[in-house]
Amino acid sequence: MKYTKKYFDLWINLLITLIILSNIGFVFFVDETNKIFWSSLFIWIVLVLLIESFLISIIISNAYKKPIDELQKHIINFMSWKSKWEKININTNYINPNISFILKFFDTVLNALKNIKEEFISGKAIKWEVQLATELQEKLLNKKQENIPSLQVIAKSKPAWEIGWDSYDIIAWDDNYYIYVWDATGHGVGAGFVMVMVNALVSWFSKVFKKWNEILANTNEILKPRVKSNILMTMLLLRWNEREKRLFMTWAGHEYLIIYKHSLKKCFKIKSGWLALGMTKNIHKILKEQEIKFEKNDIVILYTDGITESLNRRLKDGNEVMFWEQRLIESIENSPNIPWLGIKTARWVFNNITIELSKFLWYKYKQFDDITLVVAHYTWETPPENDFPENISKDFITEWDWE
Repeated sequence: MKYTKKYFDLWINLLITLIILSNIGFVFFVDETNKIFWSSLFIWIVLVLLIESFLISIIISNAYKKPIDELQKHIINFMSWKSKWEKININTNYINPNISFILKFFDTVLNALKNIKEEFISGKAIKWEVQLATELQEKLLNKKQENIPSLQVIAKSKPAWEIGWDSYDIIAWDDNYYIYVWDATGHGVGAGFVMVMVNALVSWFSKVFKKWNEILANTNEILKPRVKSNILMTMLLLRWNEREKRLFMTWAGHEYLIIYKHSLKKCFKIKSGWLALGMTKNIHKILKEQEIKFEKNDIVILYTDGITESLNRRLKDGNEVMFWEQRLIESIENSPNIPWLGIKTARWVFNNITIELSKFLWYKYKQFDDITLVVAHYTWETPPENDFPENISKDFITEWDWE
């Protein structure tokens, strides 16, 4: 029979009253003519009282002590951060309805706190991983940029989140300078660590092999068996030979290389392609290194799709427009010359792309992807002393900047 809150106390009180009345009746209605020995009567009374105490203790234990002990056990388990969760299991048919209500309340509260605790632990672990990956990237990738005697190079990268999935690097070895940008197709901490791994492999192989296709093919051979199939990396790579003043290009599924020809005052796109790193293990016969005609005051631009696929609206609502390559080319061709020299410099091409991209994103922008930009100007000499300033005036941009 299930006791309801309304009648529970009535049943308990009635039971106790009946027991007490039976004791009184037993004392007053014993027929002394039966000549029962008082000692036997005393023993009988003690026995009845013991039975009554036992019954009352069972009632109290079932109605109060057991549920309180059960609740205490679950609270201790929760406070000890035990991951396994068991629902408070008490037969509510035979306990005080008030206690039953309290148990149900605490069960709901502890279960909610347990979910919050799990989310907190998970979030804390993820936050720690993100922080670790961010610190590694800052130490390994944001190093001092190599100075190339015949090239003026301006390069920056801005991640959309704490961890970046694309970036750039410049490696010097003997007469060669290796300039490259990359973009990891997968996101998350794993992709960030793969990016660091590739950077380390490329740095090492550049001291073993001369050509980019050899460096990249050997990097991929080690990388492929060690990463998940959904994490790929596209790359665009330049090798500048300082002694011979020659520029070579290798690509792995990346964006176009854009070259501004000073003699023609025009930009040209050189198509990238082939396979991204991580798609197949052996790409030795696929990758090629191609020489690019690069003359005095020409400029090359390497970038990731974070620029060309930037949106002019904060939300993706179907009405947005992307920046695309054409706006990028216009930003390059329309960048001003140094008046007294009649040439463009890497600094002002870089600055003008920044200005046009910032104006395109406008105010209250949303950066959906990492943005990396590398601009290299073939100067034959050190950059002009009166080049445009490094910092862009806030009068020329809206909100977005590299800082």
